Amino acid sequence: MMSTHEKTSRRILILSTFGMALAFTVWASLSPLANQFEALYGLTATEKSILVAVPVLLGSIMRVPAGILADRYGGRKTFTFLLLFTVIPLLGVGFSTSFYSLLFWALLLGVAGASFAVSITFVSKWTPSEKQGTALGINGLGNFGTALAGFTLPTIALLVGLQWTFWVLIIPVVIMAALMWFWTPETPQTGEKKTLLGSLSVLKFRNTWTLSLFYFVTFGAFVAFGIYLPTLLMDLYALSAVDAGMRAAGFVVVATISRPLGGYLGDKIGAGKVLTVVFLSIALGALIISFGMASIIVMTFACLLVAAVTGVGNGAVFKLVPQLFPKATGAVTGLVGAAGGLGGFFPPILLGSIRDITGTYTLGFLCLALLSILCLIINKRQFDKSTSRSFVEANA
Repeated sequence: MMSTHEKTSRRILILSTFGMALAFTVWASLSPLANQFEALYGLTATEKSILVAVPVLLGSIMRVPAGILADRYGGRKTFTFLLLFTVIPLLGVGFSTSFYSLLFWALLLGVAGASFAVSITFVSKWTPSEKQGTALGINGLGNFGTALAGFTLPTIALLVGLQWTFWVLIIPVVIMAALMWFWTPETPQTGEKKTLLGSLSVLKFRNTWTLSLFYFVTFGAFVAFGIYLPTLLMDLYALSAVDAGMRAAGFVVVATISRPLGGYLGDKIGAGKVLTVVFLSIALGALIISFGMASIIVMTFACLLVAAVTGVGNGAVFKLVPQLFPKATGAVTGLVGAAGGLGGFFPPILLGSIRDITGTYTLGFLCLALLSILCLIINKRQFDKSTSRSFVEANA
């Protein structure tokens, strides 16, 4: 029979995962509808790219203060406030009458992406250390909200119109905020509350920067592929937008489903060993894409390989975060999560620039392979060792 704490922990895990999935649907809501906004406002390709990128950028940056707030005030208050705040930009997008007003609300819509840091912090605080990898891996399934936006919002827009698509999202957001407030307990405070400067003191530890680099690669690749793969596939193989979009959604689904496996394996054999395989596989996948992208079959295999291992890598990285920083999980989660989000923001721009300059994407994927090899070397030196122990940083 489960204890009261175990029941509470499970309830928090379930609600936080669904809450993050819903928030990620809101966060990614503009991307699948970008073509309709292009037609509505006569946007250029650059303006459309900016519209899609703005929420990603702010959502990444906002993970830092969101994680700190979750540490300071608890997951229940922070998550509820974040969900209710997203109602404002959802209303605003529906009332927009120009590109610039839409861009303003798109910026605020990015706050929904910060739900990742809040959810991870909330779940980790209520989960025993020996089960955190598995629990946080399951919690990471909330990333599926990105694919959910692509699967559902275009159809909703056809049924109720572009304006009402965003207003319809308000209903589940408010319901989820109520569930979070009334059905989850507040996180017990341990020790004195840290100031903002105190929370950011984790930046002085090497492990903070190492985990940020790792997540920049694993989660960054997940986001970058999810965002840019439709454009890449249409350019390389002249696929239709629907076909390319479905293939990209498949990438997101594979990466999301494999994330819990990374956390589970991190619990069982150690996150360091898991990350060694992950970075080797990402490097291999990137090399296969670099030299084999002429074939859609080879490209499909390589992309699915990268999807699976980036998902596993995301889970493994967040096995290490609460393990190394049990007293500053929110702050480190925010910083690492921000690095991952930024890792998804810059590669599409880099790939597009390389394509314009060289005529191919090869150099961009070679950069991914080299960065993965760098992470592999660092991981072998820091985390993939025969014995594991707590670090001094754990008391940060």
